[in-house]
Amino acid sequence: MLRKWRCRFRRTFFGLTDDYMEHIYEQFFFLKYSGGWSFLEAYNLPIGLRKWFVERLVKQLETEQEAYKAASRGQSPTTQTLGAHNQPPIPDQFARKK
Repeated sequence: MLRKWRCRFRRTFFGLTDDYMEHIYEQFFFLKYSGGWSFLEAYNLPIGLRKWFVERLVKQLETEQEAYKAASRGQSPTTQTLGAHNQPPIPDQFARKK
């Protein structure tokens, strides 16, 4: 997108480029559409945290897609069951009293 400037020199040192802003708006749309976030929630996230949420949401959607494909082929998806070696400890206030 070409802009007219009052000065002959093109400003390249102030503001963000149009490509960068389009990438940011794509992240906002993705979080809003797939993650159920509001625009203001996504906008006010710190950049690193917003990037993490986008990457994590992509990972989650890929996992769900693989499970859907496996179920449609009649295979059982890989599931993780909790056992003694991977179950989180129960907090004391929720443990049964003996």
